[in-house]
Amino acid sequence: MKKRKILCVLAMTTLLLTACGNAESQETSTQAESVTMEDTSEEVETDTTETVGENTGSNILVAYFSYGENADLPEGVDASSSASIQTWNNEITGNTGVIAHMIGDASGADMFSIQTVAKYPSDYNGTINQGEEEKDENVRPELASHIENIEQYDTIFLGFPTWWYDMPMAMYSFLDEYDLSGKTIIMFCTSGGSGFLDAVEQTQAAEPEATVIEGLSIGASSATGAEEQVTAWLQEIGY
Repeated sequence: MKKRKILCVLAMTTLLLTACGNAESQETSTQAESVTMEDTSEEVETDTTETVGENTGSNILVAYFSYGENADLPEGVDASSSASIQTWNNEITGNTGVIAHMIGDASGADMFSIQTVAKYPSDYNGTINQGEEEKDENVRPELASHIENIEQYDTIFLGFPTWWYDMPMAMYSFLDEYDLSGKTIIMFCTSGGSGFLDAVEQTQAAEPEATVIEGLSIGASSATGAEEQVTAWLQEIGY
């Protein structure tokens, strides 16, 4: 009888220990899962790498930097509020963006907007001042957009607005990021009248194994009406 009581006590003890162990194991598992989920949520970042024109088969790319696509503009901004803000196909861009899309439409090229992580001010004067500071300090703004399949392209039309007698520093970030050896780079720009200045030479220095060509310079105030000029230029150079 005494032996049977002892056995019963041992059995109950075993059951209790097993139950506690299972509960502790389940709690530990839940905690681990929670930590994993938290860690994962902290590490997740928006993937801004683009496979541009993956299904088009085009070997021509238009890569451009435009104020309207890099400024912290208010929602519903009126394009007429600034000579540097334009619309194309109902999308906000800038003068350079307008020329870029004209080139893309006429040549059948794929499009890529060079965009920075930190947005520029909503007022153009503030943006120009920031651009001057970046130039003086030789800043390389971090880019938010990236190209995964740059090797697909043989010809790259590369466009920018002239800021402080130079390209915006984001253009140098772009040139630093990609090896464009063996490619043909055709430059285009919009400006108040200064044109390319030494942008072609700077691009050639950054991409010494590429063929860099001075292309089309358009006055910023003429951008929206330059479609015929752009088309004629493309036909002249074989695109």
